[in-house]
Amino acid sequence: MNGTPRLSALVVARNEEAQLAECLAPLAFADEIVVVLDRTTDGSAAIARAHGARLVDGGWELEGPRRNAGIAACGGGWILEVDADERVSDELAREVRATIANAPYGYFLVPFDNYVGDRLVRYGWCGSWGVSAAIRLFAKDADNGPAKVMGTERVHTRLTLKGRQGRLTSRMIHYVDRDISDMLARLDRYTTARAQDLRDSGDIGTLGRNVRRMFTRFWACYVRRKGYREGAWGVLIALMAALYPILSYLKARLEPGRTPGGGA
Repeated sequence: MNGTPRLSALVVARNEEAQLAECLAPLAFADEIVVVLDRTTDGSAAIARAHGARLVDGGWELEGPRRNAGIAACGGGWILEVDADERVSDELAREVRATIANAPYGYFLVPFDNYVGDRLVRYGWCGSWGVSAAIRLFAKDADNGPAKVMGTERVHTRLTLKGRQGRLTSRMIHYVDRDISDMLARLDRYTTARAQDLRDSGDIGTLGRNVRRMFTRFWACYVRRKGYREGAWGVLIALMAALYPILSYLKARLEPGRTPGGGA
């Protein structure tokens, strides 16, 4: 890539008018903002236009094709992915610009600061229940295409990655859940979507294995990922992570005719 690389900020949203403006405002440092609107019926389009974004409007049942459509629409040599419930700080914006100025083709992990309501919960996220870092900055060029391509799973989509891996130090602010009720609703959505993936695979697993995973997941979040440092919040997050596989299995086994509604 010759000269100063062009940066695209990509946001994928569905009926996010309540928080979209706060997400888009800090992205003015990018050379372009691309907003993918998936079956949107609220005022998200007007908000995106007000922030100078280019819109990609459509309907996708799966997260991977939805995001891949946004990636394809980006014209920059580098893409920064931001969800509507995430915020890019000035520090992160500066690091992104400095990083892509000389980086080789590849991708970067961006660390997260996860909030439940106004409580910062930094420890304990693991497995299928939240992440402490994610690949959100990656290259795209004419020869190699995007360094990150999404798969077709309904939840926790697999990635195909190319190029050199790096890691930023500045953190993305992530308002992951509003409260405990919101967290429980997310668990219900995720496990319903995961159950459908299990049914589609033809192998939903066994009861015994998923019961064992309850204990290993709890241990991984609460002990290995230091969730104990968060007190009762660490117990709660570890419990959600422990319930995810067993609930997914039970829904796949006991609700074989049910299909997930909406996005995960």
